[in-house]
Amino acid sequence: MAGDSVIIKAHENEIIGIGIIGTGFARSTQLPAFRACEGARVLAIASGHRENAERVAREFDIPVVASDWREVVARGDVDLVCITTPPLTHAEMALAALDAGKSVLCEKPMAMNAGETEAMREKADASGRLALVDHELRFLPARRRMREMIRGGDIGRVRHAKFLFRSDSRAAADRPWSWWSDERAGGGALGAIGSHAVDALQWLLATRATHVSASLAAHTPARQDPASGETRPVTADDEASLLLNFAEGDAAEHATGVVCLSMVEAGRPEHSIVVFGSEGALRVEGAGKLWHARVGEGEWREVETESAPLAEGLRDNEWSRGFTMFAREIVAALVEGRAGVDGAATFADGHRTQLVLDAARAAHESGCRVVVRDEG
Repeated sequence: MAGDSVIIKAHENEIIGIGIIGTGFARSTQLPAFRACEGARVLAIASGHRENAERVAREFDIPVVASDWREVVARGDVDLVCITTPPLTHAEMALAALDAGKSVLCEKPMAMNAGETEAMREKADASGRLALVDHELRFLPARRRMREMIRGGDIGRVRHAKFLFRSDSRAAADRPWSWWSDERAGGGALGAIGSHAVDALQWLLATRATHVSASLAAHTPARQDPASGETRPVTADDEASLLLNFAEGDAAEHATGVVCLSMVEAGRPEHSIVVFGSEGALRVEGAGKLWHARVGEGEWREVETESAPLAEGLRDNEWSRGFTMFAREIVAALVEGRAGVDGAATFADGHRTQLVLDAARAAHESGCRVVVRDEG
């Protein structure tokens, strides 16, 4: 969608009405960030577990609670629908919201497979509405500066990139079973963090992945389901490793990439991206610092960047700071009647990411290097 496209609001009120589907990430991140935005208010929230929606509605003074997400989509005072449910439900909800004339912010991974994301992209294009994937890390100033420097030739031609994410958030064997443990619901590290990794690398390098090799692993074979008390098998990965090749681009030349993701590694959590070029390298860590190295110098020098703001009530991490900035941009676009947010991940971007995730799963299952389907 073109950034200068214009949309017509669903109603004539000055306040942008937001409807939320889901109470997990919405409660921890999206609601505090939207609460800090002038010109917007969350008017409705839905959850299949109504008690969860009622609890969150009391905390954030949300006037309408629903058990059925369709009630949120149908409301005339809702301009933006935020989908924060498990990936299994994303496509149906996003398509329904676009059909209802709403703008959409969809959590990542965008859907279950590229067939679903292609349908979502086509519907978004036809609707002319704002349709974005929540890759909030694009809005961190250090990452934006990194992208500018790569495109500006500060490290020469890009040759290689490394994405590392490690934590022990799912290492404990007594952590309860949830949809995150279920591959059929879209759980697993490849979708949750791998979608960020693929989007970040394709966005930073301004090109697309063409080939992928992958290995996925689930190190805890079973967990107890708190709802039933029964032990259920874990079918979703908690570790994922990818080898990537990228198409030639303005900044990249025969570029390769490595993505290492683990939710079961003890020690200090890490989240970093390093991009190596013919004349130097750039490294960004978490929410903050950007570093630059020149070939032959043997050291990193910090690059000065702005610090990202943090909305009140949010935990201080890269996701929270990124979404604080992203939420402001979304609301500003809707207030001004724009169908695009500069630098945000569109449904077309989400589809390109899903093509790589699908290829990674196919590579793991076959044990072979797989060609990423060209979106055409």
